[in-house]
Amino acid sequence: MRTGVAAYHWDTLPPIPDETGFAGSFAGVSNGALLVAGGSNFPDGGTPWNGGVKTWYDKVFVLESKKGGWKEAGKLPRPLGYGVSVSTGEGLLCIGGSNAEAHYGDVFLLKWKNGALETVPFPSLPMPLANTCGAMAGDKIYVAGGLHAPASKDAAGDFYMLDLSADSLAWQQLPSWPGPARMLGVAGASGTSFFLFSGAAFENGTRGYLRDAYRYDPASGWHTCAAMPAPVVAAPTPAATDANGLLSIFGGDSGADAAAAATLRENHPGFPDTIYTYDPKQDSWAISGHIPTEKRPDAAENPNASLWAPVTTPLARWNGMYVLPGGEARPGTRTPRVRTAE
Repeated sequence: MRTGVAAYHWDTLPPIPDETGFAGSFAGVSNGALLVAGGSNFPDGGTPWNGGVKTWYDKVFVLESKKGGWKEAGKLPRPLGYGVSVSTGEGLLCIGGSNAEAHYGDVFLLKWKNGALETVPFPSLPMPLANTCGAMAGDKIYVAGGLHAPASKDAAGDFYMLDLSADSLAWQQLPSWPGPARMLGVAGASGTSFFLFSGAAFENGTRGYLRDAYRYDPASGWHTCAAMPAPVVAAPTPAATDANGLLSIFGGDSGADAAAAATLRENHPGFPDTIYTYDPKQDSWAISGHIPTEKRPDAAENPNASLWAPVTTPLARWNGMYVLPGGEARPGTRTPRVRTAE
């Protein structure tokens, strides 16, 4: 495997206007504005181990220019997070997701138009899905894996496609990939091909970290790709695709500290910062750089002052930049920081 020089310049945008931040938000672009919507956190300094209650949100924030500030644009139909975000020519398509009550198959479009937020219903998924991933390849949107319900003990092998060029919009169920069912995978698109990378197997409530990778072509179906060097569970998704069709994955949870997370708690070191790049023509992986991080001495009690490699956050393309809005800095801890790469 090759080791290359980082091809990205990293910076930040104004933080999401919430002192805790959110993970599992939807994010994308509508009429030139960046939208970030929903997600969850543990408010008021809560954590899973100190009795904190995970809370979902319906707030939608908009950033109209890099030099501007975030403002509240409106609300989602319900508190929601951990679905799929797809930026289309019409706006931000939000697919599936969950809250404290249920998982959902609802699909809707968020449009920022003339200073107001519009919500347009789309055909629902055949099944509720959260902790899933998806991407748009050509005119087709693909959604892969996830969990059907909060109490699910097994991950889903569901694979759905919505053809935006069709006269009548309807989701189609396609054959599953030739590997384990999974959640928290990373989607990707290059040309008309859809890619599914890593994710976590989930069987009888037990999580397993996966390195496998697959490519779906509309004409020929699924193909197995070279395995990843390490798992990248819940990395920002979809993967970043450059002008040459190379797909880069920023960080992700390798599982190295998973067993010790409950013991490490606020002393968790954060998630890996490695950038893995896949070349579809060569079917090969390379380390192409690292996400800059800065863990300050007060990181345990003041995580927002540090810079982390976030997970459970979407990746959006806006004004020539890849945007990673918020996410988890470490297990149970969100960040309002917004990272950019260009």
